Amino acid sequence: MAVKDGLRFQGTGMTSARTRDRLVQQLRDQGIENPRVLEVIRSTPRHFFVDEALASRAYENTALPIGHNQTVSQPYVVARMTEAILPHDGVRRVLEVGTGSGYQTAVLSQLVESVFSIERLEPLYARARERLRQLGCRNVSLRYGDGFQGWPEKGPFDAILVTASPLSIPQPLLEQLAPGGRLVIPVGERASQELKLVVRDGNQFHTEFLDHVRFVPLLSGRE
Repeated sequence: MAVKDGLRFQGTGMTSARTRDRLVQQLRDQGIENPRVLEVIRSTPRHFFVDEALASRAYENTALPIGHNQTVSQPYVVARMTEAILPHDGVRRVLEVGTGSGYQTAVLSQLVESVFSIERLEPLYARARERLRQLGCRNVSLRYGDGFQGWPEKGPFDAILVTASPLSIPQPLLEQLAPGGRLVIPVGERASQELKLVVRDGNQFHTEFLDHVRFVPLLSGRE
């Protein structure tokens, strides 16, 4: 599957092509290989997803705060997780648990047919919804809800990507994976988390370690 048409604000803003190219080269140096993922990281306006005071740092390879004790993930982590759920062109419907700023959502929207994203914090949900609308992400559906439960009425999903860390993998997310589906999720205490890839094979789930990461905890309920 080719990269979809770019976002409405692609290539605009306060950063030069050289700055974005430098970020993409850093991701290559860290092992990101998928050319579609790298191109989308290059073209997606990350500065649009952070506060204006942090916009000058938007293309650094680092996590940045977005308020409410949440962050927009480091570009390397976004690329690593995205690459892990896209081993081939058959990934069409993706569930994202933890919309946050909407940056990861926007990246996914350019690579798959449909993105379904859940956010439990209402201010972040409202802000992300407006940003994604302005960017023209028409294949994204957002939900204000509890990510532990997934989105069963929209499943099954070819892939599920979780942007916060539970202590163990929620069973509803496993149940909502399609046959052959891939779940990428950080698991563990905040000081010691492992990024895992879970692949569904019938009623069996095969787990692979991907990386050491640090995410905010995955919490239940809504706020």
